Amino acid sequence: DDFFKTELRVAEVIRADKVLDADKLLKLQIKVGEEQRQIVAGVAEFYSPEEMIGKKIVVVANLKPAKIRGIESNGMLLAAKKGKKLRLVTVEGDEIGAGAKVG
Repeated sequence: DDFFKTELRVAEVIRADKVLDADKLLKLQIKVGEEQRQIVAGVAEFYSPEEMIGKKIVVVANLKPAKIRGIESNGMLLAAKKGKKLRLVTVEGDEIGAGAKVG
């Protein structure tokens, strides 16, 4: 089953920027263990770039790179949405660091 091939990891957001001409997108620089990568996420309606910095989020870490609005994205964050509300799947506290496996 493909679901069991999904690699979920904790990532720390170290930088966040709005994507020009894309009201819903943020470009995030994340740290997954010792590796830094970039993801593009459709969360700008719900979170400002400043709110994202320092968050420990859960990402799908083993996706093939994709281009979103011409920007390479190397992963996908997890979030829950109901109606007009969206909440990120996050990890609180200092015990679990960036790169930790989720599952």
